[in-house]
Amino acid sequence: MGRMRRIWQPEIYYHVTMRGNNRQNIFLNDGDFALFFRALYKANSKYPFTIIAYCVMNNHYHLLIRSPEVPLSNIMAIVNKRYSEYFKRKYNYYGQLYETRYFASMVSDPISLLNVSSYIHQNPINTKGFIAYKMENYSYSSYKYYVLETESPYPFLNTKLLPSIIETYPEIKDSDYCSYCENFRLPIEEEKSPQSQGVLT
Repeated sequence: MGRMRRIWQPEIYYHVTMRGNNRQNIFLNDGDFALFFRALYKANSKYPFTIIAYCVMNNHYHLLIRSPEVPLSNIMAIVNKRYSEYFKRKYNYYGQLYETRYFASMVSDPISLLNVSSYIHQNPINTKGFIAYKMENYSYSSYKYYVLETESPYPFLNTKLLPSIIETYPEIKDSDYCSYCENFRLPIEEEKSPQSQGVLT
């Protein structure tokens, strides 16, 4: 059976996830995390894209990303290949680094963007093992840039869109994006499989 055809819509954001094979750790120290962001920077210099939320954990990562010019697969191929080659070379690692191809689900409406980004940002405080008491204390997440309202060092990170959505929907009771993230609760039926409605891209 052939692989599922990948779908790309340039105007749509995608929630991308990638996990280490057998859920093993693929980011072991600060240098590994730094190299991953350099891989993103390298890909962005070739194919410009926008990320509005990210979280890189020890054994997986999340990106909320839009690729307006080329299929998202072009970008992910650069990022994942570059990081995999680095990891294998540094640690003398042989075999498959990633569990499978990256997974991506379309996030097509503003409220879903808020919800998915909140889920991504809550990763460090919702993991089974202790990572951080507060979302903003985790170094490898975009959330700190929202809390501190500081410029990101990454040209691909846009922290303006999500706060603007809050302002557009007066029915949202939270006063700002960070409050929304703090108060967000994933429905019980989705907790076990946040990717259940995804499509490969």
